[in-house]
Amino acid sequence: MRIPGPGDPITSTANPRIKAALALRERRGRSQSGRLLVDGAREMQRALESDLTVREAFVAPGPLQPEAAALVARLAAIGVPLVGVAGAAWSRLAYGERGSEIVAVVDVPPTALAHVEGIVALRRDPLLIVVEDAEKPGNLGAIARSADGAGATALLVGVHQHAAADPWNPNAIRASLGTMLSLPIAIAPSTTLLSWLRARAIRVIAARVQAAADYRDTDLRGPLAIVVGSEAAGLGPVWLAGDIVAVHLPMRGRADSLNVSAAAAILLYEACRQRDRDAATP
Repeated sequence: MRIPGPGDPITSTANPRIKAALALRERRGRSQSGRLLVDGAREMQRALESDLTVREAFVAPGPLQPEAAALVARLAAIGVPLVGVAGAAWSRLAYGERGSEIVAVVDVPPTALAHVEGIVALRRDPLLIVVEDAEKPGNLGAIARSADGAGATALLVGVHQHAAADPWNPNAIRASLGTMLSLPIAIAPSTTLLSWLRARAIRVIAARVQAAADYRDTDLRGPLAIVVGSEAAGLGPVWLAGDIVAVHLPMRGRADSLNVSAAAAILLYEACRQRDRDAATP
């Protein structure tokens, strides 16, 4: 069967290629195939910059914006199959109302702790963000975006009571602006993560509403892991160990806590501020 190009688009939602791609919007489909969907030219650029394997790319009908056109040319140059899609098939495939012009099938990046081992070892003062039992993929993506902006070394996704939000959920990738595809990520049980951090002499700071220490008065320099938990249940008991410093963010209104992604951003940038201050001191 000839692979249709952008000038000969697929229009049927019953097409096997479209059905296989749509299955990747669900966690089960991603787990079974080891692949994910990337929506948009900006996100695809980050996937390519991270040397992820692109299996195929679906292209919207009509003239493309310059960024998308350049990306299509780049994908063609490296031999990625391009599939034109239009009509009902594109309406199903494209993500919501965001107006993506490219939707690509990409291999899932590795998420074993061994994958981030070498990256952490290369940093003199690694800064890690640990997210336990993240409930919403959008929050996880927003945390990845903040981690990228703050220059964090890696994102560790901890699992305590239930399966954590999937980093490869389209909502997570979209909220991260594609940084979920370039930031080193590992997923493991929380007990495994804590043991791994201890073995590498990485201090742990845990965000807790009830903590006595103010984050602004806490040393966030040196090898450090900042841990945030689910908004519904907070952090699990593994993070109550005596060698872990608990900190809180002062709340001056009626709410007792911030959205987890906002809290993570504040803590990451406070760590940046302290480190930058030290670097600027003669």
